Amino acid sequence: CFDTAYIYARGACEKVLGQWIHNRGIREQVVILDKGAHTPNCNPEALSRQLLESLERLQTDYVDIYMLHRDNREVPVDEFITVLNEHQNAGRIHIFGASNWSIERVEEANAWATSHGLAGFAALSNNFSLARMVEPVWAGCLSVSDARSRQWLTKTQMPLMPWSSQARGFFTARAQPGDFSDEELVRCWYSDDNFQRRERANTLAKERGVLPINIALAYVLNQPFPTFPLIGPRVLTETRTSVPALQIELTPEELRWLNLEA
Repeated sequence: CFDTAYIYARGACEKVLGQWIHNRGIREQVVILDKGAHTPNCNPEALSRQLLESLERLQTDYVDIYMLHRDNREVPVDEFITVLNEHQNAGRIHIFGASNWSIERVEEANAWATSHGLAGFAALSNNFSLARMVEPVWAGCLSVSDARSRQWLTKTQMPLMPWSSQARGFFTARAQPGDFSDEELVRCWYSDDNFQRRERANTLAKERGVLPINIALAYVLNQPFPTFPLIGPRVLTETRTSVPALQIELTPEELRWLNLEA
């Protein structure tokens, strides 16, 4: 699964991904998660315009999963749902979801869709990680790492595709209590409770013979609701060090312990 968006690198990411897939002739073998309608162009008209342009950049007739990149509370949910269903019925998207939408707005949108015989949001893409997001990484970002959100996800079994699922390197050597060199890391993830989570991840990693970052990602993968973590490796080694998390099983007790709930 490849995660991209209309605004990433002003469209270059979609173009490069589309060409890479085209050169190999593997469109049916990959899943494309694309996003559009980012603030300030978060409205049905911009959504339609950006989706068509994204398809052209990606050199494909459809995307497997299409996400609204942000919410615009000035737009009624029925307007978003209606236009997304139009594109789905036209075959341009297979399923659609919401990124950085509140649970309340997702519920409102899906209730309206059900009452009108339309498809609703099939997935959510908010931040979720072992570390609590202290401040939004970018404006308009929302997290669902809190207990109430986890309960809702467990109850509804809404698939979650969390971004920054490894807390942007907080569980690596980049984060140290006395190291404030990375301003974004400090602003978004530094807190006493997060460093306690980091210490417990280190402890469990030593017991399992893996890296702390593997434990952090395994925490996301082992939730009692469907998760498909999005990772953003900057170099190939970061991809390789993330893969072992797929083999780690954590018990409910270990999940609670890691998150300071036991």
